[in-house]
This record gives sequence, C-alpha cells and structure tokens, in this order.
Amino acid sequence: MLEAYRKHVEERAAEGVVPKPLDAEQVAGLVDLLKTPPQGEEAFILDLLENRIPPGVDEAAYVKAGFLTAVAKSEVVSPLVSREKAAQLLGTMQGGYNIEPLVEFLEDELLAPISVKALSHTLLMFDAFYDVEEKAKAGNQYAKQVLQSWADAEWFTSKEKVAEKITVKVFKVTGETNTDDLSP
Repeated sequence: MLEAYRKHVEERAAEGVVPKPLDAEQVAGLVDLLKTPPQGEEAFILDLLENRIPPGVDEAAYVKAGFLTAVAKSEVVSPLVSREKAAQLLGTMQGGYNIEPLVEFLEDELLAPISVKALSHTLLMFDAFYDVEEKAKAGNQYAKQVLQSWADAEWFTSKEKVAEKITVKVFKVTGETNTDDLSP
C-alpha cells in the first residue's frame, strides 16, 4: 500500500498536481499498518492518517472514523495512536462520521475534555445537537460546556481576525462554466 501510494505521489508531482486523497480501500490498508506499523514508516503512516484522508462523509472518512472510534474505545490498539490522539483526530474531521463518537465521549472522563474542544468548533452537528442538549439537561458538565461554547460562538471568535484589506484577482468568464473548467 505504501509503495503504491508513493508511486502515485511521484506521478502526480511529475504532472505538477497534488496527490489524490486516500480512498476507502487505501484507508483500510492504512488501518492494518497502524495496528502493526513497519519499522521506519511510523511518521509517514501517521501523516497519511492525519492529512491524506478527506474529512466529512465519504467512504474513506467512514473507515477512518471507525478506526479512530475503536481505538478511542480501547476496542483496537495501535502503537502509534493513543485513545486521546484518536479522539483528537476525530475532532479534526469537521462533521459527519465523527460526531456520534465525540458526543458519546462526553461521558468518558479521559476523552470528554478533548471532545468538548472538538465539538465546540464543529458546526455540522445536525440532529446530534439534541443529543448534546439532552446530556446537558441530564447534568453532564462537559455537554454544558459545549452548549455554552456554541452560545458564545467560540467557533467564530477563536478564528484570526479578517484583514482590513484583502487584495484579490478576479477571473471573469463570459458564458457558461463550472469548476471543472478550472481544474488541472
């Protein structure tokens, strides 16, 4: 899996474009490597896990979220990913398959602070908002922190201030076009 991906990276670099993100099959292979990493490949494997899998709700994200959830729940062990690191990485997935486990982790004393931080900056909650609200009403202090963070708009106020002046270039296309016309 690693050799095939490195070859892909080289081919894309020769074309002057970035490598494609990992697909579900490649992520499944990566999960196996995370369980028993080859010596000397640890940093590369972690980089792939952290940076080369799309967030959200595609099939690769599903595999990633499933693995990280299993590690965080101690159902699977990886010498490269601790329970805490798994929860932290789930928090970077921007919504989708990571939401349910992050809400569940509000009940876990070790993972709850990590989950609070992640959920406080996640807007794509959909109906899981009500799960957090229910936990808060039941007295869960971590869920209350998440609700307060949302009420205070920390997801927005924690970002860098927008520059006073932004210089841009405008590319005007007459007629009909779409983003495919701008892709390499």
